[in-house]
Amino acid sequence: MAIKESKIKYLIREYLLEEEILKKNITDPKLDFGFQFTFPPGIDSKGRHRGQMMAVFKPKNKKLIIVSLGTQIAEPHVKALNSLENNKKIQFFMDLRKFFLLKDVFFRIDTQNFRYEISDQRFIKKNGYISKNSFFKSIRKVFNAAAYSNMILGECCAGKIKQEDFSKSKDFSSGSNFSLYS
Repeated sequence: MAIKESKIKYLIREYLLEEEILKKNITDPKLDFGFQFTFPPGIDSKGRHRGQMMAVFKPKNKKLIIVSLGTQIAEPHVKALNSLENNKKIQFFMDLRKFFLLKDVFFRIDTQNFRYEISDQRFIKKNGYISKNSFFKSIRKVFNAAAYSNMILGECCAGKIKQEDFSKSKDFSSGSNFSLYS
């Protein structure tokens, strides 16, 4: 079995390298392997990867890989959510749950700390193989669910946030600029 496990690790690393999105290895005793990567591929005008930071990993003693994207809601959005009336904050998190269920992704939502994680899993074939197409379908599925969750958040907070709130926020001072198409 060790041969198959190293084969899948090599295969996933090669897929990420081919697309030039691999960032670093993840080391954890609970994992056979893990990688951080950015998606979608591409470099912005300042030479930075323009994608979201994502992860792929294989838990020990499991015959699957998990593609995951964690989101910490930015401080301006947290303040806006907390200022909403008539349980609109609760409604936002309920809308997220419903959307994630419709999109058939796994999720964990931490409402107290305003963060959530979206993931998808792909089972490894008996020969230790997973196709590049199948792997990238999981990546796109998770990424698109996260992108749409950002749109839901933006609609929920509409009128409560000014653009300058983001330039003051430590979450955005590092130059983060999430965009699907930039």
